[in-house]
Amino acid sequence: MKLLILVALFGLGHTQHNPHTKHGTTAIVHLFEWRWADIAAECERFLGPNGFAGVQISPPNEHIVVNNPWRPWWQRYQPIGYNLCSRSGNENELRDMITRCNNAGVNIYVDAVINHMCGAGGGEGTHSSCGSWFSAGRKDFPSVPFTQWDFNDHKCRTGSGNIENYGDANQVRDCRLVGLLDLDLGKEYVRSKVAGFMNKLIDMGVAGFRVDACKHMWPGDLANIYGRLHNLNTRWFSGGSRPFIFQEVIDLGGEPITSREYFHLGRVTEFKYGAKLGSVFRKWNGEKLSFTKNWGEGWGFMPNGNALVFVDNHDNQRGHGAGGASIVTFWDPRLHKMAVGYMLAHPYGVTRVMSSFRWNRHIVNGKDQNDWIGPPSHSDGSTKSVPINPDQTCGDGWVCEHRWRQIKNMVIFRNVVNGQPHSNWWDNGSNQVAFGRGNRGFVVFNNDDWNLDVTLNTGMPGGIYCDVISGQKEGHRCSGKQIHVGGDGRAHFWISNRDHDPFVAIHAASKL
Repeated sequence: MKLLILVALFGLGHTQHNPHTKHGTTAIVHLFEWRWADIAAECERFLGPNGFAGVQISPPNEHIVVNNPWRPWWQRYQPIGYNLCSRSGNENELRDMITRCNNAGVNIYVDAVINHMCGAGGGEGTHSSCGSWFSAGRKDFPSVPFTQWDFNDHKCRTGSGNIENYGDANQVRDCRLVGLLDLDLGKEYVRSKVAGFMNKLIDMGVAGFRVDACKHMWPGDLANIYGRLHNLNTRWFSGGSRPFIFQEVIDLGGEPITSREYFHLGRVTEFKYGAKLGSVFRKWNGEKLSFTKNWGEGWGFMPNGNALVFVDNHDNQRGHGAGGASIVTFWDPRLHKMAVGYMLAHPYGVTRVMSSFRWNRHIVNGKDQNDWIGPPSHSDGSTKSVPINPDQTCGDGWVCEHRWRQIKNMVIFRNVVNGQPHSNWWDNGSNQVAFGRGNRGFVVFNNDDWNLDVTLNTGMPGGIYCDVISGQKEGHRCSGKQIHVGGDGRAHFWISNRDHDPFVAIHAASKL
């Protein structure tokens, strides 16, 4: 019997590593703080047609409301219940978005905040985004309901009730993360409420979850909750499909809690990936692109089958979360496009692209004093819609990196080369590198301070290919550079170090 249970648990975790993407798509985009109506439209008009696999959405459940003109983005990470009304929209709008995105071939992955409720100072007799009354001071959340008996304070052994020492795994998991009321996920009642919330979303048609703050929850508690989850909705997914789980575990080394403790439960966010890739493209600490020949597990990253990777995320693009100043973001667009292009060309991990909004940065002593500012909003605090400009970029403060031609075309590249091996590596010993993906694609990067001028074996069939960075294939012509591959698979590449985007990518579908 014990063996059967172990086999069942192993099988459960193993299947939760599968993102269940449709139609050969491979890359997820995080549409951070977008409204449900805008995500539904984006799935139909852009994401589906351009081969995006899925969207990570902001937490959909009710949260605190901080009344200032720029309601902070982090209020979404302070839940007060599991009713589905947030600053992104109500339950009907959420349901409509899930249906329309699934019908467009785009999966929805929910950012699930299940470690905690709001902060202990979150208000007395206040109202949530759903209008529900709650009292943080009394730990009274009647819309669930949770009471003082459903929190971990009795387990925490620190004077403040907060985590004081990240070297103590018990504190990290049983005490409050920055004052947030820590749920007792060891209790049957609490587990049932959390699983019920997640199951409602699964039944609506979501494909899985990004689970927030997993380092702060015991793996055994998470295994219990994940084991209660329903199979995915057979309207859009094959029978018996388990929800895709990717868990936020910040592990840069040096702490007792490691990402590998969560591998059996689902994929895990590989924070070392963006931190290291940023250092390489910034050429800090003597790092060079030529060192990335063994990128991935060769750099001490987690096993490929367990990793979800990203260049930046909603936390570390603001200077906190993990990775520090090396993280490359939309504020440095030239490097950002190169780093995201490299990630999407390389076979390691399930990839997630960030789609951001701008805020007025105010740096004092290396820290952004405005890192809390929420999404573009109207005077009443409601989130603005995302307007699409004639050139397909976004307006009104929305950055929409996923719509940048170079990034969108590399998402397509990743789909075209999916399943092909990393091949035909070349480097100049410095910051010029090239590699292929079998006979389906080839990329060349020039991050040196001088021009690249080289003839390389691409491994691809002879013909004329459109570079999908400087332009793309449009009918029977290229809107950017043309690359001529000879019958021997060799091609000449010339990339100026002053090019707007000093990299080139070709793939089987960009051939004339």
